[in-house]
Amino acid sequence: MPLLQAQHLAKMFHVEHFHSHFGKNAPGIRAVNDVSLTIEAGETLGLVGESGSGKSTLGRMLLRLIEPDSGQVIFDSHDVLRASGSDLRRLRRDMQIIFQDPFGSLDPRMTVEQTVCEPIAIHGSQSDRTRRELATEVMRAVGLDASALGRYPHEFSGGQRQRIGIARALILRPRFIVADEPVSALDVSVGAQIVNLLKQLQREFQLTYLFISHSMPIVRYLADRIAVMQRGKLVEVGTTQQITTAPQHPYTSTLLAATPEMS
Repeated sequence: MPLLQAQHLAKMFHVEHFHSHFGKNAPGIRAVNDVSLTIEAGETLGLVGESGSGKSTLGRMLLRLIEPDSGQVIFDSHDVLRASGSDLRRLRRDMQIIFQDPFGSLDPRMTVEQTVCEPIAIHGSQSDRTRRELATEVMRAVGLDASALGRYPHEFSGGQRQRIGIARALILRPRFIVADEPVSALDVSVGAQIVNLLKQLQREFQLTYLFISHSMPIVRYLADRIAVMQRGKLVEVGTTQQITTAPQHPYTSTLLAATPEMS
C-alpha cells in the first residue's frame, strides 16, 4: 500500500475579475483537474510542469493547505480530507512543506529558534530545554550552527534561509514532505547544495518527498519517478528512466527538448 494516495482531486479557482462581469456563473480556472497519483514510502516523486500547470495547488491539496473541491487523499490509511481535530493535527505532524521563497516564508520579527520551533509550539508541549535541543539537532542536520538560533532571518543568505525553512519542516520528524520549488529562487550553485542536502536528509530521516519543480535536470537527479503536469492534468507518470529516455506524451518531449543537456 502506498504511503500516500490521491484520487480524482479537483480544484477550481474563481477569478474576481470575471465575477464583476458574470456574477455567480463566472468562469473559473480549473487549477487541478481529476488528478490521481500514489507515492511510495521512501521515494521521491518529482512533479514537473511549467508555471501555472497546477503543481503547487496539487501539493498543497495533498497537505490540505488548500481544500479540494472533490477527490480523496489517503495518507498511511487515514482519510486526510475527512480528518478533524486531534486526528488532523496528528496527520499534520507527519506531513510538512518546504516553501519556494526563502525570503517570504520566514517571519522577519521572529528569531531563527522561534521559527524553527514554531511547529512544536503548535503541535507539541515540549519544555523549552527540549525544544532547544531539537532545534540544535535539526540545525546541525541542515548544516547550520546552533549559534544561528538567536539571530534573525535578514542576517542570512538565501541558501541559509532555505536551510532554516528545511529545519522548520524537519523538527516534528515528519514522514512526508512537499518540497515546492525549493531551489527556484536560489542561484544554481546554491540550489545544487540544497538539492544534495535534501537527498542526504532523505536517507538520514527516512523521508518521502513530493518534489515540485519546473526543472527537468533537477527532477531527473533527485526523483525515483516523475509525474508530468500540464494545465491541471497529469499527462504522464513513470520511472525517471522512462520519462527522460522514452517519453510517451508530446508535452513531456517538449519539456525535455527545452533543456539542452537532456535532449
